[in-house]
Amino acid sequence: MNEFQQPIGAPLPEWKEAQLPGDKPLVDRYCRLERIDADRHAADLYAAYQDAPDSRHWTYLPYGPFDTFEAYRNFLIETSELNDPMHHAVIDLTSGKAVGTFALMRIDAPNGVIEVGHVVYSSRMQRTRLSTEAMALLLKYVFADLGYRRFEWKCDSLNAPSRAAAQRYGFTFEGIFRQAVITRGRNRDTAWYSIIDSEYPALRKAYERWLRPSNFDGAGHQIDKLGDCIVREASGQARH
Repeated sequence: MNEFQQPIGAPLPEWKEAQLPGDKPLVDRYCRLERIDADRHAADLYAAYQDAPDSRHWTYLPYGPFDTFEAYRNFLIETSELNDPMHHAVIDLTSGKAVGTFALMRIDAPNGVIEVGHVVYSSRMQRTRLSTEAMALLLKYVFADLGYRRFEWKCDSLNAPSRAAAQRYGFTFEGIFRQAVITRGRNRDTAWYSIIDSEYPALRKAYERWLRPSNFDGAGHQIDKLGDCIVREASGQARH
């Protein structure tokens, strides 16, 4: 309560502005995340996207699919020059090739808010340890290294795969922003999801548990689902 007996938000006397993302690559066991560079990444990414049987993965994005390599390379040249959104490539450490992209965007360091978007993962990393480890690296970078309070995921409300991915990664659904934008001449209602800093410690443990080699059988299939690991850590009932 303030002096007028009005309810107000909790004070944040120790809050310091978050840091802006930099150019240092993020590396773990399976993947490396690094800033987009057309000379290094365009050929690998274009080849990886050609594995898809059709262009359905571009439906909810404001660009693509790209009919020629030159068109895609020119797109990467343009995006590499931006600092918001700040586009990154996901490198498969086994093959050494780029297999997907994402961007850190709507970067609001004074308020400690940042979003992940423009997620375009090829079939070479979808439903693999690469995609989960990439998110684990991002969570650590955003919360532990840069000091943000809030990490957002937004997508077309009709994009069922993206919404399922947000929930799997531990984001909380916050609602639908109706008629938020126009994409490709169509209306888009936007689904909002977030993770806040107080939730990160449990999520970090859940990701570590899921990514352990012992969580996969000889064929590489998961034993415990990430969602189950998140529930256990959040409830304080993790197995030791």
